[in-house]
Amino acid sequence: MGAMAKIDFTIGSRRLLSVQRELATWAFTLEDVLGLGADWTPPPTGRDGLRVLSAPQSEIGTIQAAYPGYVLGSRQDYQRHYIDMAGSYEDYLARFSGKTRSTLRRKQRKLTKELGQTYAVSEHRTPSEIEVFLDAALPLSTKTYQARLLDAGLPDTQSARSEMIAKAEQDRMRCYLLHAAEGPIAYLSLPITGDTLVYAHLGYDPDWSRLSPGTVLQMEALERLFAEQRFRYFDFTEGEGAHKAMFGTDSAACASFVLLEPTLANRTLLSARSGFDDFVGLSKSLAERSGALGKARSILRG
Repeated sequence: MGAMAKIDFTIGSRRLLSVQRELATWAFTLEDVLGLGADWTPPPTGRDGLRVLSAPQSEIGTIQAAYPGYVLGSRQDYQRHYIDMAGSYEDYLARFSGKTRSTLRRKQRKLTKELGQTYAVSEHRTPSEIEVFLDAALPLSTKTYQARLLDAGLPDTQSARSEMIAKAEQDRMRCYLLHAAEGPIAYLSLPITGDTLVYAHLGYDPDWSRLSPGTVLQMEALERLFAEQRFRYFDFTEGEGAHKAMFGTDSAACASFVLLEPTLANRTLLSARSGFDDFVGLSKSLAERSGALGKARSILRG
């Protein structure tokens, strides 16, 4: 049995239309992608098919062959960024250029100067601490563009809360809040799978965006996580992003896509999505050449 999943039609970070299908999900862990995972058994599909998340691009043909007759579509190719956490935090910083290190430190100093005092970062890992984190982070999440435009804020459901609490009971959660005088202004949620930290949710108050609170919190969290000397990888999961590319030390070529039952409705849906993506790509290219892309992005974020 699958769950309802959305096949989105998006421009930039704004979702214009979603079409629901009942899909099972096959999500590849970073260990799977790096060839360290043990279980590559294809799962059963949902009523309409399968959603595949962050599979190695080199294995797409093998995956599709496991579901003969199903139609592949809605494919997104990207580099899956991750941090190899071997070594110390100082070793990690040494991988950046001198200019990048200077920029990151300047962001931290700028936030301190704006506040008139040193900012505070709280770490949350026990069940009671996760409750405190959620009580503070969930209201903040509703303000973020991830929640407003992508439905990608912190999940505010009892089942999601219970899952985080259960993981905390097994010491499999790390969450962080960046505090200003007015209260928390950024949050970071990291479930733990094996020896890997999973970049689940990062968000910040848009009123503070000029001070890069997400970047500051990322640096503060990484310093603490490296100090634990417990984790092997920090996995930025599927999708591209300047934040992921900047902080990652390595990457792997991955893809996310759907495999749908070959019904007329599904074929029509995938054809429409492909045509829409082609149109958006062409429009973006024209906008870049005309200099209108920056203005369009500002409108979409507004």
